[in-house]
Amino acid sequence: MRKLGLLLLLWAGIFRLYGQDITVRLDSLVSSSALLQTSEVGISVFNLTQGKPVYAYQDRKLYRPASVEKVITSVTALARLGESYTFDTRLAYTGTIGQDSVLHGDLMLIGGFDPEFMEEDLDELAEAVLRAGIRSIEGKLVADVSVMDSVYWGSGWAWDDAQYSFQPYLSPLMLNRGCVSVSVKPAQRGHRPEVEVTPESDYYVIDNRAVSHIPHCGRLRIERDWMHNENAIHITGNANRACGQLLSMFSSQDFFVHTFAYKLRQKRVGLDSLAYGICPEEATYIYKVSRPLEAVLKRALKKSDNLCAEALFYHLAIGGSERKGIGAEDAQKAVKRFMRHQIKKEPDDYSIVDGSGVSMYNYISPDLLVEYLKYAYAHKEVFEPFYAALPIAGVDGTLRYRMRKSNAFRNVHAKTGTVKGVSSLAGYVRSAKGDLLAFAIINQNILSGRKARLFQDKICEILAQ
Repeated sequence: MRKLGLLLLLWAGIFRLYGQDITVRLDSLVSSSALLQTSEVGISVFNLTQGKPVYAYQDRKLYRPASVEKVITSVTALARLGESYTFDTRLAYTGTIGQDSVLHGDLMLIGGFDPEFMEEDLDELAEAVLRAGIRSIEGKLVADVSVMDSVYWGSGWAWDDAQYSFQPYLSPLMLNRGCVSVSVKPAQRGHRPEVEVTPESDYYVIDNRAVSHIPHCGRLRIERDWMHNENAIHITGNANRACGQLLSMFSSQDFFVHTFAYKLRQKRVGLDSLAYGICPEEATYIYKVSRPLEAVLKRALKKSDNLCAEALFYHLAIGGSERKGIGAEDAQKAVKRFMRHQIKKEPDDYSIVDGSGVSMYNYISPDLLVEYLKYAYAHKEVFEPFYAALPIAGVDGTLRYRMRKSNAFRNVHAKTGTVKGVSSLAGYVRSAKGDLLAFAIINQNILSGRKARLFQDKICEILAQ
């Protein structure tokens, strides 16, 4: 027994030295970092296996989180909505379908803010119209987008990001993430290149003025006049190789509805007019495209997709209810309620205005992020899908090319975050002795994202040893 007692004391001493070694090494890294001479950082680390804090540095200070805010959105969505929750786009009609295959009424398209609704899903809806026996619509194609308000950007989003595909126009009806894919292939020298745009639609026009293999024509450009909300796709310059680009379309819901009408006409369904309205209770439902939460969650975290994160955020307020006109404030209230009652933090001490972390008005702390990571770990139904959707160091997602040559390789499952002046990382790391640690790092006021990422990777390496 005496030998066993001595052995236990020895192991306890080793564990204490292990903890002290981490603290010493992290303190040394923070104090010696040239990066922190001109910037700030907040760090929080908690040992989930042992149930005790490991390290904290300015962990309660408020920082702009960038995309690590998707941790808060995702954990809240999994806890409140559940993994079995679906994002539904429905098709219905009013009136009756005559023996002549004429719909004597309106065809209703009801949006449910599915961020992963793609062209093949739109084809399913078009086929459902044919299966219902409809070959002509006497009334209108009516789009119901009443579940959300008409504000299509988040509060504090940068207006000049509208030109990029990562900031589409939010709507209950989203097709191809509100974007078109433009492919350009050079032809013979001096000729116009081949241009293909998908999804095919009459909602946009193609203005191809590029020339193949003429260098003095300048760099190839694929763009639209986003400042004036136009949807003409302009291709100019020299096409010397095959390339492509995603372009966001102005008014996601119009893009969806017009493209759906275009597909129906291609299938020889008679249709004259489009409108917006609210689907009446007496409508007959004929089809539904359902997207599982898991698919939305995975893209939100692995790819750091802003649209998917905003869909999770808004659905915290939608939540299968029949409410109309839901806006960002309703989603914010849902986040605050969860934070107060489940995370046991006072929501008025922080500022969370969107679901993706894009807004410049978001302010949270590393300590708060770790509390969400702890909550997820303590609830199996949340932790398992959440952990599976996080990027893995050196393997996939936004961590695919990081930490490949260190002991953090494959041991870090974490969410990244990047906007101008901010770089962040939050998630889990498995230590060499098997403990699972939750951590959050937010670098603020940085001009070099690369230097901040290297700093974060060093912290992960220390924690993994």
